[in-house]
Order: sequence, then structure tokens, then C-alpha cells
Amino acid sequence: MSLNELRTLGRTGALISPLTLGTLNFGTGAAPTGPAESIRIIKAALDAGITSIDTADIYSQGEAETVVGQAIHSRRDDVFLATKFHGQMGSNPAHAGNSRRWIVRAVEDSLKRLNTDRIDLYQAHRPDYNTDLLETITTLNDLIRQGKILYYGTSVFSPAQLVEAQWIANTNHLTPPVVDQVPYSLLVRANERDVFPITQQYGVGVLSYGPLDGGWLAGGYRLGAGQPESSRFSALPGRFDVTAPFNQGKLHAADALAQLAARHGLTLIQLAVAFALNHPAVTSVIIGPRTEDHLTDYLKAADVVLSEAVLDEIDDIVAPAVNFLERDAGTVAPHLEYPELRRR
Repeated sequence: MSLNELRTLGRTGALISPLTLGTLNFGTGAAPTGPAESIRIIKAALDAGITSIDTADIYSQGEAETVVGQAIHSRRDDVFLATKFHGQMGSNPAHAGNSRRWIVRAVEDSLKRLNTDRIDLYQAHRPDYNTDLLETITTLNDLIRQGKILYYGTSVFSPAQLVEAQWIANTNHLTPPVVDQVPYSLLVRANERDVFPITQQYGVGVLSYGPLDGGWLAGGYRLGAGQPESSRFSALPGRFDVTAPFNQGKLHAADALAQLAARHGLTLIQLAVAFALNHPAVTSVIIGPRTEDHLTDYLKAADVVLSEAVLDEIDDIVAPAVNFLERDAGTVAPHLEYPELRRR
């Protein structure tokens, strides 16, 4: 496997690299990577053979899209460009969601920031439980006909929502979603149970994100090593607290996986990215470097092929289709997350 071995995105016929450059860390303000370094990373990724870039309007409130637009302007036709809508932009709560009213505004804003005349893949960043899915799909279908987007997809939709989206599109003679974006890693495997079989059944490509599970698989989470320093721990201490009882299973697994990687002459990052790339449902793995050195580490993983024996060892450490935390799924349905809905 290498970055030059492009993969077909679902049944679209579009070819993209096995690694996709994610831009969550790019922009200004709270983003860890400023505009100048972000542009250097983007150009280095393209020079190395990455052809797909994933961003979102909500990343640094549009700054990530602006940086991407600046970096790829002279190479636009060589880039498969994906962005997302749904998250709230600015202080107005009406500037969010998956309604027709918001999508037609959001796509124009993204096109301007990205400095392009079309978006290759436009994705619903999260389900919208207040908007009829038919309204969202019809709006996205209209954008395809207008030439503003070429394909559309979803992100962390439940299995039922994935099937519903296909049914609604086919029943109403509309273009169906062609991509689903989901978390997937050595420590986050629940999508193997039902999401991946559904995407394979309908020919939906998968862009998986979080191959390092927010840093759990970066190498610092080891037994007896103490709490690794990270911005994620400051923002979400519960999910990354090595002393929390509910994180002990994940900590032991991360340590065992690091030992496994070392036994086979790999870094834990290489093992983690290669594992995500190995699943036949996954078209491309989204990586999120904060520096050029991080990018180099990720690129090395694209050439790693895991044997059946190594995959069996991984299964012995983390059973297939298992998540350690409910939140690792990327989203929790409102009727499960909020007591006032769950107990109604």
C-alpha cells in the first residue's frame, strides 16, 4: 500500500488517496496550528501524494476553510475537496443545522472561503433531529443539479439513519449519499458491527477519522507513565483522565497495543493508521497533523501492511466491534444523552 495507490470512493468512480488530510487543527484563535504553518502542511501533504482534504465550516469558525482555499488555489483540480455543514456559525443559533434555509446559506459561505466554484463532497456534520431528512436530502440534491457540489454524504449517522437516507433518496428518485464519515481506530471499533456492513451493502464510501483516538494511540498513554499533557485533557478531562476508573480498560489496551507495535518494529502511530486502512469498508483515513513532523509520522504509516497474525493479536487485545466509551462513537442520540428525553 502507498499514497500512490488511489482508492475508489464507494460507487462514485472518484479516486482519492488512502490518507485524507484533516484540517480540524488549522486556522486561528483556538486552533493549535496557525495559517502559515497550516498552508505549509497542506502543500507538503499534496506534494507527498495526498489528494483528498477534509474540512468543515465550523473549524475555527471558517478560518480552516479559508486556509485550505489559499493553499490549494493553484492546484484545485488535483484535490478532492470535502467540507461539512451543521455546526453553529457565529452567535446566532439559527445559523446551524440541516435545514434547507441554512444549507443554501452555508454552502455559499463555504464556496467563498474555499475560493472555489464547487465542493467535491458536502457532508452533514451531524444528524439534525429537528429537520426532516427528506428536506436535507432534497436540498443537497438541488445543489448537485446546480453544480455547486458534486457529491454529498453524512457523518456519524446511526445505522437506522444511514438506511433511511438511502430509502428516502431512492424512493423519491434523488441522488443518495455516497459517503459516511465515522470514528474508527484500534480502540474505537463499534462501527464494525453494523455501520460498515451497511455502507458496504449500499456502496457508500467511508472516510474514517480519529485513527489515534484523540491521542490515546500516539504513544504517551502507557501504564505507570502518568497523565500525558494535552489540550484535549484540559478540554475533556473525563475522556482522557488516566486515573478515571472507566478509562482503565482503554489504558491497558493502549499499553498492550504499544508493546505489540514495538514487537513488530512499528511505532504505535504506524500500527494505528495501518489498522484503520486495513478494513475493506474504509476508503480513506483522515489524519490530523498539527505540525509537519506529525505529517511525516502519518505518511510513514501509509506503507505499512499488517499480517493476519498481527490482526489476530490486535483482536485479542481489543475485541472486534467494541467501544470503551459511548462517547467514542462520535455522537450520542438526544434520547440517550439527555435525562429529560431519556426518561420521558
